[in-house]
Amino acid sequence: MKLKKGDMVTVLTGKERGKKGKVLRVFPSESRILIEGLNYMKVYLRPSQQNPKGGISQVEGKMQSSNVQLVCPRCSKVTRTGYQFLSDGTKQRICKKCNEII
Repeated sequence: MKLKKGDMVTVLTGKERGKKGKVLRVFPSESRILIEGLNYMKVYLRPSQQNPKGGISQVEGKMQSSNVQLVCPRCSKVTRTGYQFLSDGTKQRICKKCNEII
């Protein structure tokens, strides 16, 4: 998976199409990500000592990683990512549009 926590992404399909958000968490085994402020779901809370009446809360839901695309922080365009090996042997992600290290 080429997305990391903290990346800015834009949603390509679904009810949130066209919106941008920051990746909060990545679930590589499920190919899903959690995006800040998008894909809200209702969660029904059972009564507890902190919340004696229970209730309904909204939280961000997981989204399929294939439905989003990375926004390059340098050129601010929606882009694909590639990899490049630097002279010291480390592997870095690069933007396919502006060829800068992400």
